[in-house]
Amino acid sequence: MPIKTRLLLWLTLLPLALLAITSALTLTHEANEYRSALQQRMMASASIAARGMSEALQHHQDSALQTLQALGEGLLENDEIRSVRLFTADGTPMFSIGQPPRSSASQPSDPTLDTDGDNWQLTLPLEGAQDRWLAVEVDTQSLLLSNYRHLLTHGLGLLIVGLGLFLLAYSVSRRITEPLTAIQAALDRLNRGDNDIRLPESGPQETAELMAGVNALSDHLERVREDMQAQIEQNTEDLQESMETIEVKNIELDIAHRRALEASRIKSEFLANMSHEIRTPLNGIIGFCQLLGRSRLDSRQRDWLEHMQKTSDSLLMLVNDILDFSKIEAGKLELETVHLDMVALVDDVLGMQAPQAHKKGLHLLGLVFDDVPTDLQGDPLRIRQVLTNLINNAIKFTERGEVIVRVMLEESQAHQVTLKINVSDTGIGLSKEQRERLFKAFSQANSSDTRQFGGTGLGLLICRQLIEQMGGTITMSSEPGKGSVFSFTLPLGTQHEHRLPELDLGGRVIALYEPHLPTQRALNHLLSSWNAKVLTSGDHPSSHSRSLPDLVLAGLGIEDLAPERLASWQACLSENNSPAVLMVNASPYDMPDLRLPTGGETLTKPISRQVLADTIKRQLGLTARPNLPAPQPTLPKAPVDSVPRVMVVDDVTSNRLLLQELLREAGIVPLQASSGEEALALAQSERIDLVLMDIRMPGMDGEATMTALRRLGGNWRTCPVIAVTAHAQEEERQRLLGCGMHDVLIKPVDAQRLVKLLGQHLSLNLPEPNQQHSGEPSTSSFGSSVKGHIEDDGELAVVDLQMGTRLAGGREDLALKTLTLLLESLDESETNLEAAWQAQDEEAMLDAIHHLNGACRYCGVPQLALLAETLETRLRVQGVAATGSMLRELYAAMGRLRAWQARQA
Repeated sequence: MPIKTRLLLWLTLLPLALLAITSALTLTHEANEYRSALQQRMMASASIAARGMSEALQHHQDSALQTLQALGEGLLENDEIRSVRLFTADGTPMFSIGQPPRSSASQPSDPTLDTDGDNWQLTLPLEGAQDRWLAVEVDTQSLLLSNYRHLLTHGLGLLIVGLGLFLLAYSVSRRITEPLTAIQAALDRLNRGDNDIRLPESGPQETAELMAGVNALSDHLERVREDMQAQIEQNTEDLQESMETIEVKNIELDIAHRRALEASRIKSEFLANMSHEIRTPLNGIIGFCQLLGRSRLDSRQRDWLEHMQKTSDSLLMLVNDILDFSKIEAGKLELETVHLDMVALVDDVLGMQAPQAHKKGLHLLGLVFDDVPTDLQGDPLRIRQVLTNLINNAIKFTERGEVIVRVMLEESQAHQVTLKINVSDTGIGLSKEQRERLFKAFSQANSSDTRQFGGTGLGLLICRQLIEQMGGTITMSSEPGKGSVFSFTLPLGTQHEHRLPELDLGGRVIALYEPHLPTQRALNHLLSSWNAKVLTSGDHPSSHSRSLPDLVLAGLGIEDLAPERLASWQACLSENNSPAVLMVNASPYDMPDLRLPTGGETLTKPISRQVLADTIKRQLGLTARPNLPAPQPTLPKAPVDSVPRVMVVDDVTSNRLLLQELLREAGIVPLQASSGEEALALAQSERIDLVLMDIRMPGMDGEATMTALRRLGGNWRTCPVIAVTAHAQEEERQRLLGCGMHDVLIKPVDAQRLVKLLGQHLSLNLPEPNQQHSGEPSTSSFGSSVKGHIEDDGELAVVDLQMGTRLAGGREDLALKTLTLLLESLDESETNLEAAWQAQDEEAMLDAIHHLNGACRYCGVPQLALLAETLETRLRVQGVAATGSMLRELYAAMGRLRAWQARQA
């Protein structure tokens, strides 16, 4: 409540209240006094009249009535008396004077005044008048009017006093509140920032001091404002300078960021170039080490060679890890989605890691559960890389026991499954601190592991990043001394086709002896799924001689290779009456020389599922023996138009010739085109079901030819096109698949791979090619295809007809024909190379060396072929300026080939 209102209320209401109370008390007292006086006067007047009437009745009986009426009229002269009545003893009035009475009266014994109601009733007995009594009725209107008159008087007085008090209070409050209002207005102006205000320091002492304080506050705020303004101006100036400095720093950081990106790009390119440049001679070194290992060496030289081989393998692994890490860091690692089979993939990886496990006597086992579909879609190369790294680490850190790979189905959806893959070992294990730094870059469990086991510490980091890029996660659990388990999930596309059994044994009895319990369980389950009756034993297979099994499967560990154990095994095999398949956990060089009197084979662990099935088929007579010539394929009689037609597009005659022969052996009609333009013309006039397309051709290259064929419309929009190239790095392979190629074949073309692709894309069940002798698997690096082709002086042979025959699919006549074509094209190739070198034309030189490299792929010319591949790799990586010295070596190799031709002539 405002102070002004409070002052008005206190100064007005409080005195008025006191005056009102005083007036009320005064009015009450006066009313009581007037009432009491009226009662006394009435009593006195009535008493006098009653004595007179009593005397008149006693002494003047004749004139008593007149006297009584005269006395009664005397009483009526009082304004307050309304009526006077005289009653006899029986209550009969003797006379009644005045206004009619408003109430009755009863005979009193004593004088009585009844004051109830508006009219008072006064009764008096007459002394000595024979029970007569007087009744006087008094009207109290005068009393009420007197009270109202006094009340009005007092009310008017209070009103006048209240008005005076209000004027006084208003004047006082105004004098008090006006300075306060001025002070409030001044504070509001100060609050709004208006410091230009001065209050008069006059009036009462209190308000004068308060105004002086407000003036002092105004002066202080003005000084504060001026100081703040100065400080703001200084801070603004400092902030402006800071902003200019930050802007300069941002420009410098942007320049540094761009330099860092450029440096990262240069680093990535440098790593890629150096990787390819290092891997090319490394492939040669590794290949020559393997070739040298087949020659006659003493123990010391062989020890040196093994160290060289290990160092080269370690260096190659380091280069591959650093290159992959660089690609992942730069975000340039691309994944492909192709068909893969986890059974074959796990078997291949275990087969590659088997030599290291054999040296330690470890058991390798791959378990792919039955509910894992066969038609998976993913990146087999990267899955293989992850598995290889994990298995290699498990073998590296395990001295005894086993390494087991388990592939399980974790989740299944409409067109996708999630696999869980475990790699467990019985190695040294890891502590908690070692596990925490395991997946960090350039980090290993112990600092001594790098020196003891080798490696960069990038392997597990690359595995984790690859798995995460494929949509999975990787975890591990381990305890020191109890081994480790690495687990990762892998989402893959699928059509949910279940795996069909590789064979049906029709209830045949298989005797199984396998001391390694996990392997025994896996083989028992596998044989049972093949509809075989399995007999297991913890003893030698001779314990099954009485039951006469159809086949004996026996596993031999490293301890069974001791002479006394081998003698015991030989005795058991001699007593056995069934064919036996020995599964030895050792390298092929350490295979025991055991005779199998009743037939059989000796296999090296780990044994792939398909190899085991094929071996059992052969031993049980379900297929022909491997040493018997394979029957020639017979095609069903059908119209000519129903026979598949495949077009071979290649600018190298020898390449077209070889592919033509391979297609004919498979029962397919081949069509040839030496250029992209010729392929287009042939496509418009012939029905073609598939195209084998060389990529590097003069004029219209393979990609441009494929695009032009697609534009023809019709069946050409979906016709399978398979790229055939002699130099397909993984990046180039991904690019070819991305531009529309259905698959990629690497020269020299492997006949089995070609037949498999033809059957896959043409939906045919083609027979396997008829190889006259077993050949080594083809690889993308020629350096690993020339094993065993060294002359006596330690150099690669100029011409190796045996190698040429193998590369030509086992046909010696075709090998000689492709060699003749190569010899006829040497002069043209040398002329084109020399012209491109003189003009420093990288494209022309790449065309020429690619043509020569492709021509050497199917000829037994190890020297020239290795130099041509190495030169093409260097040209692609470093450019034409870095090929001068190697070009001279290539010319020298051409000269040696011409000299060989002259000697033959």
